[in-house]
Amino acid sequence: MILSVSRRTDIPAFYADWFFNRLQEGFVCVRNPINRCRVSKINLSPDLIDCIVFWSKNPKPMLNRLALLNEYMYYFQFTINPYDTGLELCVPKKESIITTFKQLSDKIGCKRVIWRYDPILLTDIIDISYHLRYFEAIAKRLYGYTNTCVISFIDQYKKTQRNLKNTMARELHANEILNLAMGLVEIAEKYEIRIQSCAEEIELTQLGILHGRCIDNILIEDLLGIKLVVSKDKNQRTECGCVQSIDIGEYNTCAHNCLYCYANFNKDLVDRKRMLHDPYSPLLIGNIEATDIVNNREIQSFKSNVLF
Repeated sequence: MILSVSRRTDIPAFYADWFFNRLQEGFVCVRNPINRCRVSKINLSPDLIDCIVFWSKNPKPMLNRLALLNEYMYYFQFTINPYDTGLELCVPKKESIITTFKQLSDKIGCKRVIWRYDPILLTDIIDISYHLRYFEAIAKRLYGYTNTCVISFIDQYKKTQRNLKNTMARELHANEILNLAMGLVEIAEKYEIRIQSCAEEIELTQLGILHGRCIDNILIEDLLGIKLVVSKDKNQRTECGCVQSIDIGEYNTCAHNCLYCYANFNKDLVDRKRMLHDPYSPLLIGNIEATDIVNNREIQSFKSNVLF
C-alpha cells in the first residue's frame, strides 16, 4: 500500500502531531468523502505500507521527528510557488520555506524532496516573464537540494472560480503554456533539475517535459530497490499518471487558505472543521460517532519478489 498524506490537506504543516500519534497507534480512520457515515480503518503497519507520499507547503513541524519514520520509506512533494499573500493567504514567507526545503533535503536526500511549482496561473500582474524570473530565483536557491520539479497549469473549476473571482487569475492559453514551458526547461537545465508535468493533457515531451506521476511507482521502486505490482489509480483524472494509493486527509481543512486550491471550498468551513480537530482521534477531524459504520479496509503490500 502507498499512503498519501495528503492531496486533500497539508498534514505535515498543520496535523503533524496527529499523524505521528496515528503511527504510534498503528491505524488511522478515514471518512468516505461522499458518505460520511462510512469510515475505513486502515492498518499502518510498516509491513503493509510500501511508501508514504507527503504533500506540503511547509513540513517544518516534522523536521525534528523524522526518526519516527525510520521503519517507512517516504518522500515529499514540497510546493514552493512565486505567489504572495494575495493568492496564498497564510503560507509562510518564501525565505522560511526554502530554508525548510534545504534542511529536509539535507536529512533525507535530494531525490526524496520534489519541488512542486503549481498551479501556474496568470493575472494582470503575473505574466510569463514574472514566472520565469521567480522560477529561476527559486531554482537557484534549490540547486543541489532537489533534482525534480513538478509543474501543472490551473484548471478553473467552479470552486476555484469562486475563490479567485476578485484576483483576475486565469488559465494559460496553449501558446502561453508552450512559451513558458520552453523558458522553464532552459532555466531548470542550468540547475540540474528535470521538469515533469502533473495531470496535463497538453503534450510537452518535445520540450523535455515528461508526463509525471506524483504517486510514482518508478521512484518508489528506485528507493526500495524492489519491483512493485501496482496499477494506475482509477479514482484520479484520466490525465493523472499516479498509481494506487490511500489518502488519509479531508477536504476543507488546510489553513494555508490558498485561493487557487481545489481542496478548500470555503474558509469559514475550514475554520469550523479545524476547531473539531483532536490530535488523539483516529479521524483527522472529529471523532467516531455512534452512527458511523467502521470497516477494516483490506490492504496489502505492492512489493514483488523481483529485486533491482
